[in-house]
Amino acid sequence: MPVASFFNDHAVLFALICAAVAIAYGLVLTVWLLRLPAGNERMREIARAVQEGAAAYLKRQYLTIAAVSVVPFLLLGFYHKLGWGTAIGFLIGATLSASAGFIGMNVAVRSNSRTAEAARHGLKPALTVAFRAGSVTGMLVVGLGLLGVAGYYWVLTDWFNHSPKSAINDLVGLAFGGSLISVFARLGGGIYTKAADVGADLVGKIEAGIPEDDPRNPAVIADNVGDNVGDCAGMAADLFETYAVTAVAVMLIAVTTFPNSRLYLFPIAIGGISIISSVIGTFFARVGKRGSIMNALYQAVIVATVLSAIGFIPVTHAFYKHTEFSFGDLYISAIVGLVVTFLLVAITEYYTGTRWGPVKSISSASQTGHATNIIEGLAVGMQATALPVVVIAAGILVAHHFAGLFGIGVAVMAQLSMTGLIVALDAYGPVTDNAGGIAEMADLPEEVRAITDPLDAVGNTTKAVTKGYAIGSAALAALVLFDSYTSGLGDAGYTVRFELNNAWVIAGLFIGGLMPFLFASLAMQAVGRVGGEVVTEVRRQFRENPGIMEGTTRPEYGRAINIVTKSAIKQMLLPALIPIAFPVIVGIINAKMLGGLLIGTIVTGLFLAIAMTSGGGAWDNAKKLIEDGAYGGKGSEAHAASVTGDTVGDPYKDTAGPAINPMIKIANIVAILIIPLVVSIHT
Repeated sequence: MPVASFFNDHAVLFALICAAVAIAYGLVLTVWLLRLPAGNERMREIARAVQEGAAAYLKRQYLTIAAVSVVPFLLLGFYHKLGWGTAIGFLIGATLSASAGFIGMNVAVRSNSRTAEAARHGLKPALTVAFRAGSVTGMLVVGLGLLGVAGYYWVLTDWFNHSPKSAINDLVGLAFGGSLISVFARLGGGIYTKAADVGADLVGKIEAGIPEDDPRNPAVIADNVGDNVGDCAGMAADLFETYAVTAVAVMLIAVTTFPNSRLYLFPIAIGGISIISSVIGTFFARVGKRGSIMNALYQAVIVATVLSAIGFIPVTHAFYKHTEFSFGDLYISAIVGLVVTFLLVAITEYYTGTRWGPVKSISSASQTGHATNIIEGLAVGMQATALPVVVIAAGILVAHHFAGLFGIGVAVMAQLSMTGLIVALDAYGPVTDNAGGIAEMADLPEEVRAITDPLDAVGNTTKAVTKGYAIGSAALAALVLFDSYTSGLGDAGYTVRFELNNAWVIAGLFIGGLMPFLFASLAMQAVGRVGGEVVTEVRRQFRENPGIMEGTTRPEYGRAINIVTKSAIKQMLLPALIPIAFPVIVGIINAKMLGGLLIGTIVTGLFLAIAMTSGGGAWDNAKKLIEDGAYGGKGSEAHAASVTGDTVGDPYKDTAGPAINPMIKIANIVAILIIPLVVSIHT
């Protein structure tokens, strides 16, 4: 059987096999990691405390989400124009999204001490352990994402004899489930991690003058827990839903626009090819002779990207026939997605890496005080929006030129097909951060910190880079979802045009533009409030127990963990309602106004999210650059100013900014789901 025919005739089977490969590879890596030595008793004790804190937080978070999810599940099931197929899809999406984050985080918190122990033997083994730990999360995200989409489609079409269009409509429920988990995971995890970090830094580093990750700090374990629930579990849920949402949205466009072809299976075939390429790419993350950690990680991404570009050739050849597109139209659209990925990663590293001008400018500005550090950091964040937006706009125009709106969808799916390795880069960050903390708290030799510190510094950059990738892909995915809303209205018999001379559309644009700002402000305030509670608790322990600072008494780590856990769960609920309530209310008022709202949210959300994540990442690495000896090093006035900038940037880059991604997409998915309601009201 020719290769092209296989992809066309058995695309779903191919996708399921590739998903199984990703999950199996993740499990193999997990077994390998857990067999490694976890260090001495003190290291294992610290790691256990982090594990227990992370597990306790996620358990409480998921129980809260499960309680909240009952209402939409029942509404979807009982609403006759959607039904239980959509409701079950919602349940599948929510379960798989939560599973990807939970399993990946549990591997990460068990790999931190193993990375620190491996650092005793040099940079290469430590990098291998940390990157493979991150790869577990990455492979689970794409494996479970593709399994959910392709598997549920297969069940609906083969077991229940649904038409492809009916099955894909039910898949929108799966996308909604993943999105709901994602917005809660991003918000709750982000509030937790930054409240703990801010609280620990304000009292420990600034007031008490003790180093970061000092075991005398009562909030230090909560801080280490936060790295995992925010950047591991949160990012996993975020990109899982972006991956699944995009696949479903592109399938929806194809089955609606090209009902007589099998183009609706093209996205999952692309996803399958890139999974195989990503698995191969993980073997190329090796430190070269010059010992560049970042180059080693990028090497894995480049290899996977090149292999994906080659693999797209037979897949595209299988699907372009019997369509209005040529082979070149679809293939170039897919390559556009890979190019956009590469450029977004490179641009984000430029604005957040310690080697480049933007971070150095913030470090230099720190010499003249706290205010100049803040001013320069805000300026860098704003400037960081320009190039990514130009790249995204160019990608939209090129892909649209060759294959119209479907070409944009193909480009986004190709971009997101690299999610496995991108998430691996992100999850690598908290593993190395925790490894450095364990090395500090367990009093490991300086040569160990000489390994873990550079690993952690690169982790700060990779976390920022992956956020830039996530935001760019979210904006493009939301654009595809917007078309699904407009075409969905037409399919339901309510054709509307969204024109800028219409007052309802203009009003919707303003309301939509407001949403990311209101959402981000509530997230920032939540970090401030919960961080204040941590500060109060740490001060209390220092005041009431002088033995902590003397090193004769252990702090009550559990009290800080409990405070952050309870408060973060409580504070995440109000902001999470915004992307659900606003579209429903506006949709009831006017369908055109809802269309304007969706576009307004995409545009302002993209700019705000990039400015926050890139600015926050630049502030963080400016502090790292000074701590490495620039402008007076640790203890200098410049260092004090950089700590302030980093503290302000923390909720920017790890709470509000990243959470805008799922907020944008969930607003669009809610709009698609309420189309029957909107049409019934306005016709």
